[in-house]
Amino acid sequence: MKDKILIFIITYKASFRVLDVIKKIPFKYLKNKNYKILISDDDSRDNTIEFIEKIKKKYPNKIIANLNKSNMGYGKNIKKCINYAYKNNFSYAVMIHGDNQYDPKYSSTMIENLIRNKHLSATVGSRMTKKMNALIGKMPFYKFIGNIFLTWIFNSLYGTSFTDCHTGYWAYNLKLIDKKTFKNLDNNFCFDIDLRLKLVSEKKKIKEIPIKTFYGTERSSVHLIYAVRFFLKTIIFKIFY
Repeated sequence: MKDKILIFIITYKASFRVLDVIKKIPFKYLKNKNYKILISDDDSRDNTIEFIEKIKKKYPNKIIANLNKSNMGYGKNIKKCINYAYKNNFSYAVMIHGDNQYDPKYSSTMIENLIRNKHLSATVGSRMTKKMNALIGKMPFYKFIGNIFLTWIFNSLYGTSFTDCHTGYWAYNLKLIDKKTFKNLDNNFCFDIDLRLKLVSEKKKIKEIPIKTFYGTERSSVHLIYAVRFFLKTIIFKIFY
């Protein structure tokens, strides 16, 4: 029996961009795979739901929609999707953001690396293996510098060699990651760093996959809070765990 693959897309006020994300999913690669696509919306109050309904009609046998009745937060929405994957015996899961910042076409490479390299617990998309590509993709310069600095701190503390510790593009090998691993991770925007810290502390293997990314006109209001929390978490985890 073929391993089951879950591609889950987390959305919040994604609007038409979620349709662009679906169009970029590598269906040709997935053709002979046992897969499902889960779209999990975190209580968007714009027209995101309308676009999700259009997608469901176009792909009735492959799309599952989850519409949260209240805003759960970034991390908690991911946890809900991962719990669905464990409950339904998926072997691999890929998380894609509904805002179209990370190109879904790379998900095939991320999945294939997990399938072929049984020792890998996760693959992550790195925007910084070729740093100029991040700037070409319109990464704001303050994020570019912050990424380099905070990633250097992480690597210095944990003896790793990551190029991008802030990516939100993950594929998980659910055969190697225990369900309990996700339980106490942050329910908001530090979910990914909590998971990275947890996997590194357990000596789990994470492989970076080079990706290109695109930043639109949207600007996050949480970047400074995130940077401070990232810095504190990396230090505190090193001291106490």
